[in-house]
Amino acid sequence: MLLICRYQVSPDREASFVERARRALALLTRAEGSLHGDLGRAVDQPDRWVLTVRFTSVVAYRRALSPFEVREHVVPLLSEALADEPATYETLAEAEAGAVTDHPSLLASDDHRLG
Repeated sequence: MLLICRYQVSPDREASFVERARRALALLTRAEGSLHGDLGRAVDQPDRWVLTVRFTSVVAYRRALSPFEVREHVVPLLSEALADEPATYETLAEAEAGAVTDHPSLLASDDHRLG
């Protein structure tokens, strides 16, 4: 499960945004089933930012959003993300050291795989 939230952040809000995003990463990656998280900024458009967190499953993602501290600090930040595309994606393939592993779709009734 992959959470991707994109943001447009004005220069005067950048420091506050980075502080809030770092806290969100700390809280979300502390949860059981969280694999890792990243905060990045677009090289060619520096007011665009992205926050990504990878979870082992949909259940792990939902549980990560449950604690009060997360609902208090993270959910408001997530709600500020650009809303022109989805924020959560299922992982269908992942690669490490040149080896690709396919995963079954959570959306398909039967076992659809890439490739």
